Amino acid sequence: MDIKLIKDFIDYGVIGVLILMSFITIWLYIERLLFFKNIDLNKYKKKQELEIDLTKNISIISSFGANAPYIGLFGTVLSIIITFYTMGQMDNIDAKMIMSSLALALKATAMGLVVAIPAMMFYNHLARKIEVLIAKWEIMH
Repeated sequence: MDIKLIKDFIDYGVIGVLILMSFITIWLYIERLLFFKNIDLNKYKKKQELEIDLTKNISIISSFGANAPYIGLFGTVLSIIITFYTMGQMDNIDAKMIMSSLALALKATAMGLVVAIPAMMFYNHLARKIEVLIAKWEIMH
């Protein structure tokens, strides 16, 4: 198998997964905000029904926030493995090429953090809104 093909798969695959995770996270965050804005607490007779509706898709946001750094780290580790493999195949080691390859390998970890940090902020914001809405419901009942 061609090493360039493997490197492209790692780059586009890992970064692609992280970009997809970020879009899903943003979409779910906006959906939840709109749902919370338009919710009618009076229609809920049982607290459990309210909690089920309020917490829908919240675990996905949390899971993406918790796992995005690991996915990024996985991409970085694979890229470093490819860099070392390439070094082993070279007769004359070019320090510039090696250093730039190692530097670029870290982009997956950086992207993982770019996805994880906002996802966890979104999750915490939504968790607080859920607490407030449940408290309001309890006051009404």
